[in-house]
Amino acid sequence: VLGYIAVGILAWLFGDPRHVLYPRNSTGWYCGIGPNENRPNLFYFDVLKCAMSVNIMAQSLNGFQCPTTQVEKAAEFCSFTILLCFLSRLSELFIFFTTHRCDCCFCVSIAGIWHCYWEYENFKDTSISDVGLTTNFKTYLQVQETWLTFLIIISVVEVIILLTVIFLRTRILIAIALIQESSKAISHMMSALLYPLVTFVLLLVCVAYWGAMALYLATSGDPIYKVVALNTTMGDCGNINGTANCEPESFSPSDYPGCPSVSCIFIKYNEEGLLQENLMNLQIYNAVAFLWCVNFVIALGQCTLAGAFASYYWAFNKPNDIPTFPVCGGFMRSLRYHVGSLAFGALILTLVQVIRIILEYIDHKARAQNRVARFIMTCFKCCFWCLEKFIKFLNRNAYIMIAIYGKNFCVSAKNAFMLLMRNVIRVVVLDKVTDLLLFFGKLLVVGGVGVLSFYFFSGRIALPGNTFRSSSLNYYWMPIITVAFGSYLIAHGFFSVYNMCVDTLFLCFLEDLERNDGSMEKPYFMSKSLMKILNKSNKTLKKHREN
Repeated sequence: VLGYIAVGILAWLFGDPRHVLYPRNSTGWYCGIGPNENRPNLFYFDVLKCAMSVNIMAQSLNGFQCPTTQVEKAAEFCSFTILLCFLSRLSELFIFFTTHRCDCCFCVSIAGIWHCYWEYENFKDTSISDVGLTTNFKTYLQVQETWLTFLIIISVVEVIILLTVIFLRTRILIAIALIQESSKAISHMMSALLYPLVTFVLLLVCVAYWGAMALYLATSGDPIYKVVALNTTMGDCGNINGTANCEPESFSPSDYPGCPSVSCIFIKYNEEGLLQENLMNLQIYNAVAFLWCVNFVIALGQCTLAGAFASYYWAFNKPNDIPTFPVCGGFMRSLRYHVGSLAFGALILTLVQVIRIILEYIDHKARAQNRVARFIMTCFKCCFWCLEKFIKFLNRNAYIMIAIYGKNFCVSAKNAFMLLMRNVIRVVVLDKVTDLLLFFGKLLVVGGVGVLSFYFFSGRIALPGNTFRSSSLNYYWMPIITVAFGSYLIAHGFFSVYNMCVDTLFLCFLEDLERNDGSMEKPYFMSKSLMKILNKSNKTLKKHREN
């Protein structure tokens, strides 16, 4: 971080982002600042000359100036439609769904089978042979074979799910109980749902710093201007070889009376000096440091939430023994004790991502026509993609173990991996059940917000007052898509908290099974529903009931 700050200071001292942010006219003055503050746009007298002119000398010098007079121009103000964004709030509705998921899934499947059978009965007299081949796909929804196929597919899926439930009943019940316990945990610490906003702000800071540093580094050299004949076929313009330096503010074409197309144009930025010679290395350092910081911010959020949810699980008398501010406590513990472990895990993931970027760059530049070479490159890219996914999975569980025990990254990663491998079937079942429920949750949020935005922007829901009128929208699908996409991002951030809670409680549950036996010295910390599924109990409770 200190090195990143030092490079940023160097870039700030030697860079000038005005070269990129503001255009320049033919005299070298910036548009939109200084004396041209009210004229931010650049106007070309004859823009066709940019594509049709004979500009051999400028091209040979890598010039970018267009051979036509350019002046600053006043801004044209465009009216933009005000987009009203819905804030999708996760409520009690998803928690209700997670606690009644079996009934909901059963009702949905029965409704699907009944609908397919009903449609099949309606079109049983219409066969696909009567329709033939057509591009109107709605026609195929009016034949019996289509609905019979749907009926068979849904029935087969139901049979597969039923067999899976029969043979993996206990593990599925454990997964459902853990998800229900996660809902209870989040309901007791609703502040955890706000932590994605902290992560978002930190990621925004990282992106802003990276972008500003890249911009300042790219403009760190002083601009070089040279006297160039924009059309070498006119008069004595062929004698101008583009070696004379000039300043656009003080340049006068009258000094070259024999060449009417002479101009002082921008060629490039100065590449001399220690900073300019290592500019590419500094940009690479900027990119690697950016990836490292982003991965560290994500790791910090995962460890913070893991510490909060772990404190919930290991509280013997819930919710009385839960800390007052568990999320704040997890954040402070992560910053005070686990920064090194989080940075090390983020560095490992960053190195893998850098290798993937290098492979993509080589593949883009090489464009090998040899099938064997392309096959080998594709295999490398696939292997490192899988490695990145595995590192993310391992880091996530390692951060949970770090939050529980406070050990270093390597020990925590090893313990987490061995613990999961000893319970691999439970891991797979829990992962798939959680993914399905989170998918339904995101679908519920995005679908609900999308439907509301459709009725709002299409004018079916009227607002009081004259602030907004849907009739002023020329194309209302664009704000609807924007709102739906934004609601998906919000839902993804909030449901990531839910997913982290499930993973944390699952590892705590596995540790609870291996460390404790239900005795007075080693009581179970798991919920009563989990004890009932596993047919376990605490002896202290038994003696208390007997007394």
